[in-house]
Amino acid sequence: MSVAVPAGFRALPLSLAQLSLAAVLKCGQSFRWSILSLNVPSNSALEYNLPTHEYRLCLRDRVVCLRQSPDTLFYRSVFPPLVSGDEETREAETLGWIRDYFQLNIDLVELYRQWSLADPIFKRIQDRFEGIRMLRQDPFENLISFICSSNNNISRITKMVTSLCRTYSPALLSLPPPAGTDLTEEAYHPFPSPSTLAAPEVTAKLRALGFGYRADFIQKTAAMLVETHGLTRNPKTSMEASEEWLMTLRHLDTPEARAELLKFMGVGRKVADCILLMSLDKREVIPVDTHVQQIAIKHYGFRGPTKSGTMSPKVYEELSCKLATVWGDYAGWAHSVLFTSDLKSFASYGLASPSGISISTPSTPGLTPDRSTYEPVDSPGVATPRSTSTPQSKKRKRGGPKRSGSKTPSSEMEETLAQLEVGVKVALPDESGQSTLIDRVKRRRRGTVSVR
Repeated sequence: MSVAVPAGFRALPLSLAQLSLAAVLKCGQSFRWSILSLNVPSNSALEYNLPTHEYRLCLRDRVVCLRQSPDTLFYRSVFPPLVSGDEETREAETLGWIRDYFQLNIDLVELYRQWSLADPIFKRIQDRFEGIRMLRQDPFENLISFICSSNNNISRITKMVTSLCRTYSPALLSLPPPAGTDLTEEAYHPFPSPSTLAAPEVTAKLRALGFGYRADFIQKTAAMLVETHGLTRNPKTSMEASEEWLMTLRHLDTPEARAELLKFMGVGRKVADCILLMSLDKREVIPVDTHVQQIAIKHYGFRGPTKSGTMSPKVYEELSCKLATVWGDYAGWAHSVLFTSDLKSFASYGLASPSGISISTPSTPGLTPDRSTYEPVDSPGVATPRSTSTPQSKKRKRGGPKRSGSKTPSSEMEETLAQLEVGVKVALPDESGQSTLIDRVKRRRRGTVSVR
């Protein structure tokens, strides 16, 4: 059933298998999208394929608004008053930006098919986590956002980036909420420029706003960009010279581009790799942290943590190369799907609810497992377990209870997770006879139950 185009919007035919806004805009790639509920009853949304949310992002000169049905992406752009130019031309520019930002020239369905043929683990989750693709973000915004990500979680990073924009970038315009909602009017701010964040007083102000040690990293990185590449603004693009220089890193090979990023304050290997993947077209790059290492250990036969608990550059490189061998040229994209599938805030994503209605949007974003339970050491962006974390294995005491059956803890967990992914509830008593195996698996993943 086709859906009527919302008033003021235009329609772009696009399936959820190619792009799922509900997943892509909430999985920790970008932190500036405003997500507004349209207050559509779930039964009506299901029966009539109605959009349930509106997504808004402030660019340099406009606010882009998106809605989505199962087979259509609806879009419109809102400009400040008295902006000159033909409406058709402006909307064509917005559509061009959408195609570039979401990289719609890349057939995601075909990539999913290739990854599923090469990887049985990916094949198990592909239907439930469809439509997750990499964004092609503005490199400067991406750089500063991921400096904020060090030892942090999605919710707090979002608050920091929002605070940064409101403090250092004048509002472009204000928009009322979608019709039929009781939200208040919201002001939309573009991302601030390098020259604005390079001012010496920025550090103290950001510390007062709760940025902690990241405040110094942000100011010094912006200052380094401005001092090295200048602040002349291109009137055609409204970009400063240092922003345009960051764009040129897209044309370097991966090691060269990474080496340039590692020169900045607050940028370690993992943060650099996030920027390479999410804004500099390095699609094969896999940002590695202890959370990704746990996925590799659990599913791909990678070795466990070192005795010290730290991730050495050698381990980082070995893990990255191993996963790239599995997934190929778009390994970073495939990694993002696996990463999203393992987030706590996506635990019910894509599963059928008790009423039989498929859950198509994730719950409120929570903590990313790597950022909420690990702290960086050595260099920003490379994480290591907290010293107070629960050990992952303990030797069984002589004469203690044995595990019933012949299944190993890992195979038992794998079987349970496989059933969880298709919404099957498994009832099996634990050691105390009180809880289900699902509960045990969840506790193990949180580190609260040791595996003997």
